[in-house]
Amino acid sequence: MINITIPKPSVTITKQKNPELSNIYGFTDFHLIPRDKGGIFMFYNNNRELLFVGKARKLRPRIKKHFEDTVSPIKSHRDEVTKIEVCVIDDPVDREIYETYIINELKSKYNIDKVFYK
Repeated sequence: MINITIPKPSVTITKQKNPELSNIYGFTDFHLIPRDKGGIFMFYNNNRELLFVGKARKLRPRIKKHFEDTVSPIKSHRDEVTKIEVCVIDDPVDREIYETYIINELKSKYNIDKVFYK
């Protein structure tokens, strides 16, 4: 049996209710997410339910794309996202393993690929 431990987030940002500063989708700390590093990201709602897990070679542009893209799996649920956790993971194979594991272990709500628990 392989034992996988979910990594601790490198960065966690939360949505602000009435942001005064320039912001992206209510996340005023979006700039804290690394631009040129790879890893995995997790979107959560107010109830701490995991909504979506993704991986990226460049984290910030990929996460931003989920809030702009018309084909994103969360396009109808963007308003639900209140917290984003980011784990910097350099190795692409490790990113793939963690993404699949987290989707199935924590039963991500809006991931449709890589799901084994349904």
